[in-house]
Amino acid sequence: MIDLRQLVAGADLDEFGARLRRRRVPEVFTSSSAVSVRAHEVAGIFRGAVSRRYAPRSQAGGLDDYRESHTADGVAVRGAAGPAAEVASLDGIGQAELVRQGEVSAAELVRWAIERIERLNPALNAVVTPMFDDAIARVNRGVSGPFAGVPYLLKDLVVESSGARFTEGSVFLRDNTSSFDSELVLRLRRAGLVIVGKTNTPEFGMAPTCEPVLFGATRNPWDVGRSTSGSSGGSAAAVASGMVAMAHGNDLGGSLRYPASACGLFALKPTRARNPLGPEYGDAVGGNAVEHALTRSVRDSAALLDATAGPALGDPYWAPPAAGRFSDEVGADPGRLRIAFTSGTAGGSPGHSDCVAALDDAVALCESLGHHLVDAQLPEITPEVGAAIGTGFNAATAWILGYWIRRLGREPGPGEIEPLTRAFWEAGRQVTAADYLLAVEDTQAYARRVAEFFTGVDVWLTPTLSEPPAPLGEIVSTETEPLRALERGGRTVAYSGVIANITGQPAMSVPLWWNADGLPIGVHFLARFGDEATLFRLAAQLEQARPWAGRTPAVSARPAS
Repeated sequence: MIDLRQLVAGADLDEFGARLRRRRVPEVFTSSSAVSVRAHEVAGIFRGAVSRRYAPRSQAGGLDDYRESHTADGVAVRGAAGPAAEVASLDGIGQAELVRQGEVSAAELVRWAIERIERLNPALNAVVTPMFDDAIARVNRGVSGPFAGVPYLLKDLVVESSGARFTEGSVFLRDNTSSFDSELVLRLRRAGLVIVGKTNTPEFGMAPTCEPVLFGATRNPWDVGRSTSGSSGGSAAAVASGMVAMAHGNDLGGSLRYPASACGLFALKPTRARNPLGPEYGDAVGGNAVEHALTRSVRDSAALLDATAGPALGDPYWAPPAAGRFSDEVGADPGRLRIAFTSGTAGGSPGHSDCVAALDDAVALCESLGHHLVDAQLPEITPEVGAAIGTGFNAATAWILGYWIRRLGREPGPGEIEPLTRAFWEAGRQVTAADYLLAVEDTQAYARRVAEFFTGVDVWLTPTLSEPPAPLGEIVSTETEPLRALERGGRTVAYSGVIANITGQPAMSVPLWWNADGLPIGVHFLARFGDEATLFRLAAQLEQARPWAGRTPAVSARPAS
């Protein structure tokens, strides 16, 4: 197994705990109305100790305060000080271990996360619905579980938390409040996680960026002028910047893996039906949609999946049972894997040169670790299969709008849905039941061809994205160009992460390479149906060989490495 210290970028946990004990502040608090004052007080307490490590922060707390300074030494502006920053260097398991050892309290972890969010969110716009009062109340009542006290964020899409605003990134739902907890939320809380807020998403998750009209753009912590990709962009920005160690996301066509690549994180898309969607949904969009998380460490992803995986009562089907705990796969020997790879996109041409360079680097690394690499492409996505995928997405939009019209009792008014959504909706309303079922048949036939391909290999490797993170504003539709986001966004996702969704197979994006501009470029691994174990074993091996946890973006709560 991987030693905890290896995943904390060289931190000495014993000295770390002693330092925190010396700096403890009162652990019980009752109202988020005092959070801003408390954050400044905590910052003041430790200012002397950290003045050499953190750049000044203005009273206004605006975007310019968080941009990377252009000094000769290139020091990035940090967004937190003292223990709030030091704890942010730990992954979720590391934070939970401090609570178990009595080095810090669960209340302190939550308070420091709130401080980090308040300091960094003006720069990034990652958290759109704070849940600070609820988090404070829950942690003061007591929490237990493997992640007891660890702060967590929910993506504001699909998954609901009773009493919290739930918008799915749409003006149409701006006043909507959830009346129930999703099964996934219940499991997260049983694991001890404390939900401190909800993160930004494009409207109904329909674009590979995070720039909804309702809340505005989420900015990439590595370059605030660039996109986080999408649709789990708010969660990705929050984790990459150190607001929290991990955050929820979901994935209908790459929406966990694309933001992970753009923000330098690890993300696993689980096997179809590995995590539950109830009680509101049995399966979503023919089983293409899945739930999980974005994390900085592989072990957090595995432990979190241990806590949430498994069918719920009434689920229409479930994933093949795992042989054991996913956590036990982290650090286990993956053996000599047969890894196919390609630099060619679904259209046949290679992606951006930075993405190809990231692939070449990953191929060399995997070979150095003893794996067998072979250049091979998946079965072709034929025009018929491509059309079937498009039919599915159009029908999905019609279903989403139909669902909300039924739930709210009215149709969206002028300006309440965005141009891209309206275009998909109008196309989806033209899809007949026969059209949809024929599309399902075509994609399932393609999935069988992919399954046959995997009888000869263990894993398939490509870049995750086909371009570096795009400038903000490019992947945005207008009334005169309603499909602009689809067309421009499509050029960033030409490696077709949606294949994992239509086949149901597990896949992951791993942050192994950064380009000359300091932007992360992830690589993507697809495994056999039900075989998360191989991915976790390989990911942990890559993480140990090429650690990424110590890298910090320009906007970060973590101390500069």
